Amino acid sequence: MWWLPLLLAALCCPRAVFPAVDDATFRAALESLKADSYRQEQAAIETFATVDDPRTEGILRALLDGDLHYRKSDGRMVITRDLDGRYRLADAVDGADLGTVSRFDVDKIRVNNHLRSVLRDLIARMNLTSRDAARRLQAVREMTGDTGSHAVALLRAAAQIETDGRVQRVIQVALALVDLENADATVRLRAVHALDGSVDDHARIALKRLLAKHDDGSYAEPETVVRKAVRKALRDIQDKLDLYQLFETIFFGISLGSVLLLSAIGLSITFGVMGVINMAHGEMMMLGAYTTYVVQQLMPNMIDASLWVAIPAAFLVSGLVGVGIERGVIRFLHGRPLETLLATFGISLILQQAVRTIFSPLNRQVVTPDWMSGSLEVNSALSITYNRLYILLFALIVFVILQVILKKTSLGLNVRAVSQNRAMARAIGVRTEWVDAMTFGLGSGIAGVAGVALSQLTNVGPNLGQSYIIDSFMVVVFGGVGNMLGTLVGGFTLGVANKFLEPLTGAVLANILILVFIILFIQKRPRGLFPQSGRAASD
Repeated sequence: MWWLPLLLAALCCPRAVFPAVDDATFRAALESLKADSYRQEQAAIETFATVDDPRTEGILRALLDGDLHYRKSDGRMVITRDLDGRYRLADAVDGADLGTVSRFDVDKIRVNNHLRSVLRDLIARMNLTSRDAARRLQAVREMTGDTGSHAVALLRAAAQIETDGRVQRVIQVALALVDLENADATVRLRAVHALDGSVDDHARIALKRLLAKHDDGSYAEPETVVRKAVRKALRDIQDKLDLYQLFETIFFGISLGSVLLLSAIGLSITFGVMGVINMAHGEMMMLGAYTTYVVQQLMPNMIDASLWVAIPAAFLVSGLVGVGIERGVIRFLHGRPLETLLATFGISLILQQAVRTIFSPLNRQVVTPDWMSGSLEVNSALSITYNRLYILLFALIVFVILQVILKKTSLGLNVRAVSQNRAMARAIGVRTEWVDAMTFGLGSGIAGVAGVALSQLTNVGPNLGQSYIIDSFMVVVFGGVGNMLGTLVGGFTLGVANKFLEPLTGAVLANILILVFIILFIQKRPRGLFPQSGRAASD
């Protein structure tokens, strides 16, 4: 173990050991990887790994993945990408695009299983010395479960100098997994206590394996204390997993509720003010989703910014279509709900066919911006996807903005007046026809904005809106027609209830049970959770 102090010193001062190099030195070190034998190649790999250059790890990973080649024509080292039988080449030094060639124009820098093990170890060691805590964390996770003496020595040395609390905890778990195999019962007991409550998959599996060894008598000495500690640790881990599963279910339920809120909030406005059952509301969401797709096609190199352009564009497109529908059809059918329902159903079919004609019946994929990709990892048992988190925040922002419009603007005052008593509002000079058009346009515009959010969760197609129209009506009826707070509570309640029922009954039966619940609920409260006030509402 004479080399351990040197290793510790290298970990403490990772960038002081090897000087930075220029391109010529880096290229020379890279050329040395074209060795004649695996033994010489290993020596070249170990020497190359000492080159203090940010490109070093990328080369080692390319070699590990089998993507490091050299071009036969001039011996130039390249990194390849497979394109249906041909290779796309990038210069290994500067990343320059060198075009596409046949497989026979390059030779691979080959490695065997032993060299792959060496490469993984070197990459992990380099990441353990990184200034980036996320890279150190990833390196420790890759080494977790490796009981080799060299890996254990690296982890023990890293544990003495690690300053990040999260990385330190993962290192302690990795070392405890090694100690579970120790012949000394005291060491094993200490390792069990260290793993108590850890939700890492390796910890749970290792504890179960240790319990099996104790139960089948693999350890000769009595192990009552260790066995009890293992069982307690497994119970504690399971309790934590159940709690995190509950959190995850609630989050997915709230996420679904935010989608239902966005899809239902516009319907609640039009239904509450005008009494119109708009069967084309789902197609307004579809138009918003297709607007997002079109905007991305117009801004192919600005995907991150395209979503911010798509939100107002979708609102305008769907809102203007909604105003056109109200002015062209619905205003002639006022007070005739059955004819309005049939007319809007026909409009929904027309809009679907128009989209099929323009964009084809095939689904279109909208690219998710980088800032919405990935997930927020709380721990190994709980992660929250960024796209659903942002959509939840977006739904709440839209709800607040709409509340401000309804409470603080003249349009909102007129909308509330018409929804409570249309005849009286008309008698005092409110232009109810104008209010109807603006209300329908506002509700349709919000549906278009909902389509932008849906485009980040599913593929965009002609039938996109049909998947949510029934759920939207259920939210509106359950919460109370025309009541924004009722729509908010109804959307989140039904979303969470759906996610709790799905694992027990399946998705289809869960929807049926929720529908049955709403039918029974409106028998007791026909006006919903938060009934609308006003003489017209009472009628």
